[in-house]
Amino acid sequence: MRHFGHIAPEVRQRLFHQEPTAFTADSPSRLLSAALGATLYSPATRPHLADDIVKQTERGVVSMVLCLEDSIGDEDVPYGEENLVRQFADLAGRGLADLPLLFIRVRVPDQIPDLVRRLGPAARLLSGFVMPKFTEERGIPFLEALQSAEAQSGRRLFAMPVLESPELLYRESRVETLEGIFRAVDKYRERVLALRLGVTDFCSSYGLRRAPDMTAYDVQIVASVIADVVNMLGRADGTGFTVTGPVWEYFRVQERMFKPQLRRSPFLEGQAEELREALLEHAMDGLLREITLDQANGLLGKTCIHPSHVLPVHALSVVSHEEFSDAQDILRPERGGGGVLRSAYTNKMNEVKPHRAWAERTLLRAEVFGVANEDVGFVDLLAAGIPT
Repeated sequence: MRHFGHIAPEVRQRLFHQEPTAFTADSPSRLLSAALGATLYSPATRPHLADDIVKQTERGVVSMVLCLEDSIGDEDVPYGEENLVRQFADLAGRGLADLPLLFIRVRVPDQIPDLVRRLGPAARLLSGFVMPKFTEERGIPFLEALQSAEAQSGRRLFAMPVLESPELLYRESRVETLEGIFRAVDKYRERVLALRLGVTDFCSSYGLRRAPDMTAYDVQIVASVIADVVNMLGRADGTGFTVTGPVWEYFRVQERMFKPQLRRSPFLEGQAEELREALLEHAMDGLLREITLDQANGLLGKTCIHPSHVLPVHALSVVSHEEFSDAQDILRPERGGGGVLRSAYTNKMNEVKPHRAWAERTLLRAEVFGVANEDVGFVDLLAAGIPT
């Protein structure tokens, strides 16, 4: 797998100064956690799930979650489990070289070893499990079940806890809950690939729902939780984890209250006004702004519930030539003693010691998403990646 691997090699060569690296489900966890990108969720009950997975692979999806939890009714869980077993067997029989990282979102810990047992040899296609409403008390049994299933299957399995419980949201219990979550995931650090934010559940605790004109960061009670999660669980000092961005709920908007948030000029430069209109029609300007704010607040990747959200997440994850130049300058061996230097683009100060962690994260992102050529912007990446 590789990001933008679905577009022609000659197009990638035109777009990228450094192309995204190839990776597999067996790559190091540090690389995989950065490479998750837009993680597409799908109900486990879809009757043609194997075909759907192959189709989305061909459109650039590199990670998927097959959901047995909130996306299906309680009465549909047994069918969803049976369907997953059938669909994984179907996929395994096709012998395909490139498939996304596949995760199953379960409801209770016992489902983890049970599903691994029922999947049999097809469990080799499984990368791990998503664990809902994660706290220390509820999360430890999930992680223990994962460890048991891993021993049973003989292959590496990852955990992706979802941070969405009311205890995390409420001010009086937030710090204690975050401390407990850290203890749990730190104990199983080698198996925790990323922490996922369940913002829809946060909003539901207060009867809120953000409009397509607003991002998660405009809902202050949600923004405060994101800030505290990154503060305590996303640090760049070696103790932190990858934290992924919240889901964007909209994929078509009928009426707007506020002015569109997508400037016209970047699209005029590339003669892509039609692309801009399509993005506005499908509420993508809000999504693009939220992705940018995710990155500014220390999040990487995003939960997605519609295939049209995948390409914008990936396009905005590509490292610009300017960012790459700055990161390389900061990390040059001769800069080890610190100091301040002028950017090669002559438009900013690069202070070596304070900017080092940023530079290291930027080069990791450059490895998995690539570095754009100097004259290539996100509009070019969007236009090139749209399926024809």
